[in-house]
Amino acid sequence: MRILVVEDETGLAESLRRGLGAEGHWVELAHDGHRGLELALSGGPYDVVLLDWMLPGLSGHEICTRMRAHGDTTPVLMLTAKDGEHDEAEGLDAGADDYLTKPFSFVVLGARLRALARRGGAPAGPVTLQAGDLVLDPAGRRCRRGEQDIELTAREIGVLACLLERPGLAVAKQDILDEVWDSPQGIDPNIVEVYVSSLRRKIDAPFGRRSILTVHGTGYRMAPDGG
Repeated sequence: MRILVVEDETGLAESLRRGLGAEGHWVELAHDGHRGLELALSGGPYDVVLLDWMLPGLSGHEICTRMRAHGDTTPVLMLTAKDGEHDEAEGLDAGADDYLTKPFSFVVLGARLRALARRGGAPAGPVTLQAGDLVLDPAGRRCRRGEQDIELTAREIGVLACLLERPGLAVAKQDILDEVWDSPQGIDPNIVEVYVSSLRRKIDAPFGRRSILTVHGTGYRMAPDGG
C-alpha cells in the first residue's frame, strides 16, 4: 500500500515508516498539519492516510474535514492520545474511517490498515519496486535483473529498497542507516558503503550495469533506468 503518515512525533513517525516499510508498504511522512494536508490532496494517490489528531499548524480533525470537503475519499485512520468516546465520535464525524488510541500495538495497527485497504479497494499485497529491468519485492525478499534472480541478504534488500523508493534522488548514508538498521545509534554511517559495494557486485557487475551512483559528500543515488 501507499501510506501517508502525518505525525509530529518524529521518533514515532520514523518507527512507523520502518515498520510499515519492512512489510513492503511505501510510506511518506509529514510532520505538521499544513504539509500533511498538502500531500493528502496533491501528493497521492494514497491507499490509506495515518493521521495524528494533535498536529502543529492544522489538527488531524481539520485535515480530515478538508480532505472530505475536496471530495477525497482516501481511508483515514486517526491516531490520538485522547480516548474519550466524544473525541472518538468527533473524529469519525470529521470523516475518519477508524480511530486508534496511543499507545497502540503495531500488530493491531497493521490489522486496521489492512481492513481499511480492503474496505477502500486498495491492494493489500506487497509493493514491488523497479528501476528499468531491476525489480525488487521487499516483502517477498526477491530480486531480479531481467529474468535472472539475484540472491540478496535481508540488509542488502533494505538498502536497495531505500534507494529504489527514491529513484534519481540523493540519499544520505545516515538516512539509509536510520531506515534499514533497527538501532542505528552509535553505528558508523560508513557501514553503508560495505552493503552498497556488495549490491554493486550482485546487481550491476554481472550485467555490465551501473545503477547505484555515488553522490560525493552525500551518499548514493539510484539511476531511474536501472543503469
